[in-house]
Amino acid sequence: MRKRKLPTDQEVTDGGTIKQKIFTYDAMFNTNYSHMEDYRRREDLVYQSTVRLPEVRISDNGPYECHVGIYDRATREKVVLASGNVFLTVMSPPNNISVVAENTPAPFSRYQAQNFTLVCTAKGGKPAPSVYFKRDGELIEVISYTQASTNEQGGGSAGVRGARPLISRDLDDTKLQRSLSLLDPEGRSPRLYTESPQRVHTQGQQAHEPSPATEVIPETVVSREFPRWVHSTDPLYYFSHTHLPQSDGSVVVQARLTWTLNPQLDNDALFSCEVKHPALSMPMQTEVTLAAPKGPKLLMSPTRAKVGDTVRITVQGFQNEVFPEPLFTWTRVGSRLLDGSTEREGRELILERVPAELNGSMYRCTAQNPLGSTDTHTRLIVFENPSMMKNTQNQNNGASRMDMLGLTWMALVLTVTVELT
Repeated sequence: MRKRKLPTDQEVTDGGTIKQKIFTYDAMFNTNYSHMEDYRRREDLVYQSTVRLPEVRISDNGPYECHVGIYDRATREKVVLASGNVFLTVMSPPNNISVVAENTPAPFSRYQAQNFTLVCTAKGGKPAPSVYFKRDGELIEVISYTQASTNEQGGGSAGVRGARPLISRDLDDTKLQRSLSLLDPEGRSPRLYTESPQRVHTQGQQAHEPSPATEVIPETVVSREFPRWVHSTDPLYYFSHTHLPQSDGSVVVQARLTWTLNPQLDNDALFSCEVKHPALSMPMQTEVTLAAPKGPKLLMSPTRAKVGDTVRITVQGFQNEVFPEPLFTWTRVGSRLLDGSTEREGRELILERVPAELNGSMYRCTAQNPLGSTDTHTRLIVFENPSMMKNTQNQNNGASRMDMLGLTWMALVLTVTVELT
């Protein structure tokens, strides 16, 4: 009785019972057959019983089985049937990490404590990577908490550790505006709410901004006056993270770092987000530097505006790298904008069909983020439009001709009337 050996490699879907053949090898005739369509075939059968995956993907993760059947050639009855299996675990490092500021653009405030949140997102990792923050190259000790808006547990109170004092920086008290009434009873700045990291607003006296008509123009002024309550030497950093499973088996991790912003200390501070993963030999890193906007560069188009033109005033850039994204506000010094509004937000101000009355108008662009603000002014010079003047002259000449014709016709009528009488 001749025996026939028929090994078959199969893939089993993870968590299910459906099996998909990959290759069949016939030892009697030394032939093999692929059960995968040509456009889907990625596996190779080598050495008659070895399956090779040249480019492993996350979708290749799962159990694999090899079945060996020996049967009688005449009766086709199975004599021996054996199988073995192995679970292939595929790891994938994150393919993208990024850091953004939450709830921006946002205005700068001298008189209200503001919470600030950095969000670090790591995509494409399997299993989920670990994410942590550093400040100026030093690991930040954080207080872990769970966000109320997610089911993902962020560590809870069991992971609470003491906060590390920030790196000391020189403070210029001569430039600080005293606001001692905003201090809490212990003389410290307000802390964050761990249940819901929303902005903390302290109640204080509102100061009156100077009238636009009294401002010194066109000087650019960068706000550097901060109240006393921002001088906290032991800020608390609150940390939370969420895991978002993806259809391909990877996990998107979002980590949030929240603290009470201190513009005097946090300006020019370097924050980095680092990601550790078993598939990486060293952590991935991305970093941002917090910075208040300085000296916006304004471009006016056309450079020589004429009456009736549409004028665009655009922010082209800054003298420094600005993070987070600034908020732009446009105003007209001493008056309203052309459309009657008091201010307009956006990177560009559009003045349509400017009249001659706008000649000499001063426009202010205020660029601000939670770390500071700066004002830049530009003056609009409107020149006469020759084409409009020509049209006006033609209209005036036409009116004069019509008046002359009317007078001539009246004279003829009067002459005929006199001759008839």
